[in-house]
Amino acid sequence: MKQLRPDLWQTSCYQSGMLSSHAYYLQTEQGNLLIYNTADPSELEQITALGGIDAQLVTHRDEATPSLARIQQQFQSRLFCSEKELVSVAKYARAEVVTEADSGDFYGIQILATPGHTDGSLCFYYESPFGDHYLFTGDTIFLWNGQWSTLVVSSAGGSAEDLKTSLKQLRDLRPQLVMSSGFVGDQGLAEMKSDDWPAVVDAAIEQLER
Repeated sequence: MKQLRPDLWQTSCYQSGMLSSHAYYLQTEQGNLLIYNTADPSELEQITALGGIDAQLVTHRDEATPSLARIQQQFQSRLFCSEKELVSVAKYARAEVVTEADSGDFYGIQILATPGHTDGSLCFYYESPFGDHYLFTGDTIFLWNGQWSTLVVSSAGGSAEDLKTSLKQLRDLRPQLVMSSGFVGDQGLAEMKSDDWPAVVDAAIEQLER
């Protein structure tokens, strides 16, 4: 795994066709989190050496695979998703629902309901004690060959109008590090100045309105 910040690591890249993904390991004062998903046994060994996993957070059903059960069994960790994604996620492992009402008490993570890509998509925002703010966007907004893009999956309850509303919510944040779940190309994250983020979101909204 690659260490990005004193409290944050990125797993190696998993590729399926043109789509790639990373998972992220975050150490907080309240516990250690795995955000998104990984099936690489060697990385789970590295995570064990770093202190293990207290909870795994998935943003939507695309991150649900058999490895969820393997992770839960190995670390005796809890697994969280939104209520609308619960049926899809619970096919693989015992899962619990997390909502925006849990924000503040949930490992220091702000839970954001961001329907649009799917009807149950979530994003996670964390203000690191080391200075930077991290935004985990799932597939709500992601990099496509270096450009920020969006995708509506109507078969999973996705909606362009919902996605625009969700993006406007994200626009108010000021992240310095933005990490999507899936991406196309060489990079799944971007560092930015906080003041640059609103323009990124505005461009994504304009893309949806075309």
